[in-house]
Amino acid sequence: MRISKAWIVAAKDIRVFLRKRYTIYSLVVFPIIIGIGLPFVLNVVISKQGALLSTQHLTDLMSAFAFFFAIGASVIPTLLASYSLVGEKVEKSLEPLLAAPITDSELLLGKGIGAFFPSIGSLYIGSIVFMVLSDLFTHSTLGYYYFPNWTIGILLLILMPLLSVLSVEWSVIVSARATDPRAAQLQGVLIAIPLFFIYVATEVGAIKLNTTTIWIISGAAFIADIILFFLSTKTFQREEILTKWN
Repeated sequence: MRISKAWIVAAKDIRVFLRKRYTIYSLVVFPIIIGIGLPFVLNVVISKQGALLSTQHLTDLMSAFAFFFAIGASVIPTLLASYSLVGEKVEKSLEPLLAAPITDSELLLGKGIGAFFPSIGSLYIGSIVFMVLSDLFTHSTLGYYYFPNWTIGILLLILMPLLSVLSVEWSVIVSARATDPRAAQLQGVLIAIPLFFIYVATEVGAIKLNTTTIWIISGAAFIADIILFFLSTKTFQREEILTKWN
């Protein structure tokens, strides 16, 4: 596999994404809402409950809010990756791309890189804003700065990249089969449904979002990444795509 070829595909996709207004919104809106909005929710909770708010409840709430970045890592890349192949068809550049001297693995890797780095970069920026604002609003109540800690460190550095890769792999598979960008995006976001169930489970107290839980979810995501990688390379057939979409 020639990484240089994959980077050419990725660079082209990133240039296309940056020219599309809706992709800019996709990369900016979610991290801003989570990074700025949730700390203000924490501030409202502290203001209303005051002394009635226990330290344990507050830290559990902060960890649960941090999990939204894991959900974002499974959603935002789908908005880019699901457009990757369908977008080529819309822009009349699919046939030249599939006819180029590049292997399926190099093509898929390039598509994945093009969706991965803008998505993960925007989420990291949002997470920094989230941690800073959360610490500012909760320091007087907790008496210390809660972030960064091991839980969010594993979430940001291990779980989020694994979920982003998973999201990209799934979306590329969907994109290769779909003929409409909206349909591809709707099918792509299905990968995030299990994470919403996990978040709800933390809110109702069924599971505790700690380092052990994050490691378990990361392990499951890693296994799913491997499975989808082989599945994507096996199911991607450029001849079939050309025949189907011509």
